[in-house]
Amino acid sequence: MNNQLRLRVSKYFLIMSGYKVSMAEIMELNEKEFDKKGVKYLGKINVEKMKYSAVARAGLITEIKIWVIRAMTLVLVWACVLQLAALSQTWGPRVVQHWSSAASLPPTRLYKSNGYLMVSSNGGLNQMRAGICDMVAIARFMNVTLIVPELDKTSFWNDHSQFNDIFDVDYFITSLRDEVRIQKELPPTLKRVVEEGTFYSMPPVSWSNMSYYLNTVLPRIEDYELLHLTKTDARLANNGLATEVQKLRCRVNYNALRFTPAIEKLGRKIVEILRQKGPFLVLHLRYEMDMLAFSGCNEGCNATEVDELTKMRYAYPWWKEKVINSTNKRKAGLCPMTPEETALTLRALDIDKNIQIYIAAGDIYGGKRRLASLAEAFPNLVKKETLVQPSELLPFQNHSSQMAALDYIVSIESDIFVPTIGGNMAKVVEGHRRFLGFKKTLLLDRKLLVNLIDKYNTGKLNWEKFSLLVKEAHASHWGTPTKRIVIPGKPKLEDYFWSNPQECLPPTKEQSPV
Repeated sequence: MNNQLRLRVSKYFLIMSGYKVSMAEIMELNEKEFDKKGVKYLGKINVEKMKYSAVARAGLITEIKIWVIRAMTLVLVWACVLQLAALSQTWGPRVVQHWSSAASLPPTRLYKSNGYLMVSSNGGLNQMRAGICDMVAIARFMNVTLIVPELDKTSFWNDHSQFNDIFDVDYFITSLRDEVRIQKELPPTLKRVVEEGTFYSMPPVSWSNMSYYLNTVLPRIEDYELLHLTKTDARLANNGLATEVQKLRCRVNYNALRFTPAIEKLGRKIVEILRQKGPFLVLHLRYEMDMLAFSGCNEGCNATEVDELTKMRYAYPWWKEKVINSTNKRKAGLCPMTPEETALTLRALDIDKNIQIYIAAGDIYGGKRRLASLAEAFPNLVKKETLVQPSELLPFQNHSSQMAALDYIVSIESDIFVPTIGGNMAKVVEGHRRFLGFKKTLLLDRKLLVNLIDKYNTGKLNWEKFSLLVKEAHASHWGTPTKRIVIPGKPKLEDYFWSNPQECLPPTKEQSPV
């Protein structure tokens, strides 16, 4: 305790002790005067105390206790204020720590921020998810403050969900605070810049390495203080990045991007309902109207449906490919598997006909008619809409990304995951299941399969031969450990980082298929 604080406390003690001397007289004493007179005062107090009655002594003790409690409280409050001041950051996140104790939070990474980065995610849920992970890594290695990403509201699905409608935003911010500073909003001066539309905005070059961001993007942030990146998908390369960059991408995806408690709760409930009835397979059956219209694939569709799909494709100007030969595209393995083709493939692989098959998709084009052969081969077909009450799904309906988040949770937890086309969800879920211990993921060779299926349907192959060839072709297609393919100069043809994040995967023995 320093001299000034000691003097002040001693003076208050004299005042609270009940000695008959004015408060003003005591408080005006300097340190030397107090040292001389304070002893005399205290001595007189001791003499006068003997004259007090028991009641007076009890009252004095009570007053002293009250003073001590007040003093201790003041000290504790002041200590807390100092501690919070040391931890706080300007415009930092408003933490609602409902998932774990404060002690589990990583320490804040202290650094001088080079500016602010705003990003607008594009695409569906999993396309945005992968892009957000990349942007966190980019922000961290540029030493800039990342503003919570804006989600795509102009895509085909027209979903107006905000980041905090899908992801636990507070957990996202605090779980990464030892790596990068993330804030919910800009400081007022920069918010006005955004409102006035005078900020710098650009689409970053796709498949770039970190040197592009350090040498080209960072100088612009330093010049303008704020930069807006208009696209987030495929902005970082699959290969050629430092291991610490790759590992941070994984940490964001597999830890920091936690769904909201409401989505997590319902997703876990669906998984529990399925588990109570035994093993289940998730079939990501992308035989939906928008996928067929976009891809130009119409295998099994009648003339009216082909015309409807073609009109839809021409209705969306950002779907650049308009004239598409469905037959040629299917033979090249570029079409989603039809429900009929999927049923034949699963049967050929000896998948138990009684297994529950959860369809992770929207409405199947053609409805029950197109699902008939699949339902006949595997009668335990279910969807989230058949497993929980409509009232439970109501908060998420008309929000495609939130509905997709429910399917994502079930897909991650399934015994087998089977995507019928290699879209964003298929790739991101594949990588996540590898991260969780190489859980069984059937990766279909569509080009080979449609050739075998056509031969079987035309009688060129009997069932036994067809089944044998399908099994042989997919013996190593179950999501087992494999080295990511690198093709210099052709990143789109490489294995996608998010489908095989090998830098983040533990060494393990290969699994055998079911």
